[in-house]
Amino acid sequence: MSRSKITALVSCLFAVALVLTACSGGDDAVPPAPLATIAVPVANGTAINPTTPIVVDAHGGTLTSVAVTNAEGKEVKAKAGDKGKTWSTAEDLGYGGTYTVKATAVNKDKVPTVKTFTVTTIAPASTAYANVIPAPDVVSGVGIGVGQPMVFQFTAPVSNKSEVLKHLKITTTPAQPGAWYWIDDQNIHYRGPDYWKPGTKIHIEADIYGVDLGDGVYGAEDTAMDYTVHDSWIAKADGATELLTVFHNGQQVRQMPMSLGEPNNPSHNGPHVISEKAAQTIMDSCTYGVCQGDPGYYRETVYNDLRISNDGEFVHSAPWSVGQQGAANVSHGCVNLSPADSQWMFDNFGLGDVVEITNSGGPPLPVWDTYGDWELSWAQWQAGAAK
Repeated sequence: MSRSKITALVSCLFAVALVLTACSGGDDAVPPAPLATIAVPVANGTAINPTTPIVVDAHGGTLTSVAVTNAEGKEVKAKAGDKGKTWSTAEDLGYGGTYTVKATAVNKDKVPTVKTFTVTTIAPASTAYANVIPAPDVVSGVGIGVGQPMVFQFTAPVSNKSEVLKHLKITTTPAQPGAWYWIDDQNIHYRGPDYWKPGTKIHIEADIYGVDLGDGVYGAEDTAMDYTVHDSWIAKADGATELLTVFHNGQQVRQMPMSLGEPNNPSHNGPHVISEKAAQTIMDSCTYGVCQGDPGYYRETVYNDLRISNDGEFVHSAPWSVGQQGAANVSHGCVNLSPADSQWMFDNFGLGDVVEITNSGGPPLPVWDTYGDWELSWAQWQAGAAK
C-alpha cells in the first residue's frame, strides 16, 4: 500500500472517531432543580398576639396551596401575596388558640414541597370591653345633644393608658377639634373646646382587640359607633332671677319660673348634660344617706324627669313648689318646674342637651359626676389625656 493511501485511511478513521465521540454526550446532562423551601416566621413556638398575621413565604419556588385552620378545623380567611411567593392571613385570630398551617410549593421543575407548621396565640389572664355611651339604641332616630361627650367605659381598669389612647379614634363631619380625658381608670371622654355643631356626624372607634390594657388584661373586641348631633337645645337656669330660659339653635324660645336647690342643698353650678330621661321616677333621699326618720327624708314619685347629674339633680315636675318657683330656691338640688313647664321640657329635651346653672350658691359640678366635662377649661381638658 502506498504512503498516500495509508495517510488517507488514517484520516478517515480519525474522522469516524470524532463523530462517535460527539454522539456519546459525555457528562453534560442538566441536574434537577433544588426543592422549594417554605417558611412561617411566627411558627417558632412563641405565642403571638392574635392581631399578628400568619405569613407564609416560599423560596426557590411558588406557593400552590396554603390553609390555616383552628383547633375546630375552621379555615382562617387569607390573602395572596407577591406572585405566589408570599401568603398571609386576612383576619384576626383568637386568644389562646392553636393553628395548623399546611403549605405546598413547587420548584421550577414542578416538584412539590409540602410542609406543616403550628402557630399559637397568647392567652390573657382576662379581657375587657370598651362600651360606648350613650348606647346607640337609646338615641336611635333622635340623635344626641350638642353637649354630649363621646364616652368609652371599660369593663376593667386600664393602667396602660398611653397605649390604649393610640387605638381610640374620632371622626367628625364637619371637622371639629377635640381631645380625650381620662375621668378615671375605666372611663375616658372626648369633647371639643365648644359644644358640637348641630348636624355633626360623629364616628367613634375603639380598636382595642389584642391591645394590652395593663395588668394582664387585653381588649376583648373592637367597638365602632356612629352618632348624629340634633338641633341645639340649651336651657340656662339662673339662680339670681329664678328663671329658666331656653334657647333653640341660639334663639330664645321660652322662659319659665323655676326653683333651684335650697341653701342647705344648693344645685351645682356650671353646665350639666342630660344623661337620662324618664316619664316618672321614685326619688328617695335614702339613696344619698337621708333615710326614713331623718330630718329632710323624702320618698316620692316624680314626673317628667331629666337627669342632669348622678348626684340626684334633675329637671322635673314639682307641683308642690309652684308657689316658690320664680321667687325662692327650695329644692334638694333639682330644677323644679310646674307640671306644664316640665312637660314642655320633657317633650323637647333629650340625651346630650344642656342645662347651664348659674348663681346657685353651690360648687361646680365635679368632672366625674356623669358629664361634668364642661366644667373644665379647654387647656385643663387637653391635659387629661396624659393622666
